[in-house]
Amino acid sequence: MSTGIARNLVLPKLPEFIEQYPHIELELSSTDRKVDVIAEGFDCVIRIGSVQQEGLIAKRLGHFKMLNCVSPSYIAKYGKPESLEDLTLHNHKLVHYVSQLGGTDSGFEYQDPHTHQADLAIQLPKLITVNNADAYSSACLAGLGIIQVPSIGGAKYLQTGELIEILPDYPAPPMPVSLIYPHRRHLSKRLQVFMAWLNQQMTPFLVQH
Repeated sequence: MSTGIARNLVLPKLPEFIEQYPHIELELSSTDRKVDVIAEGFDCVIRIGSVQQEGLIAKRLGHFKMLNCVSPSYIAKYGKPESLEDLTLHNHKLVHYVSQLGGTDSGFEYQDPHTHQADLAIQLPKLITVNNADAYSSACLAGLGIIQVPSIGGAKYLQTGELIEILPDYPAPPMPVSLIYPHRRHLSKRLQVFMAWLNQQMTPFLVQH
């Protein structure tokens, strides 16, 4: 699972699972890289985004709502954009996220609130490119630009005032979240139990789209 899901959702709740099932031993890998589920021998994976690997079962859990966020120090320097036009008019900056450095800049992605067209983007300059979720949030906290994050990753910073939501009517398209596992005729009971528990923990943070 991603580092954000592990840190913000799964690990804080894991003591409850272990207390309920003390004989299940877990190995948890948290990375923002898209792992090869079969080649690397994972029993199950929480995947954010599209599922393209063949030979997998994918159970769609829902979608993460997306937020546009900046830090107070960013607003002090660049101002707070109140419209899409402000983004280019006032030369706003993005923190650019890629899974591998050298990847394509996707720009400020948004969906039209009236037509719900989702494949829209505005190209903006960037001060920094990062390749993991922790660096992405940290760059925003340092005032280096706008980020577009799942609500589960941005909520705690909004509550403390460390980040401020901008352009709430123009979020990036919701990100699909799936529980994926190799195609197996007979899943072990312990894996079924853990996947059901994961599904239960994820549900309150997801919207259906």
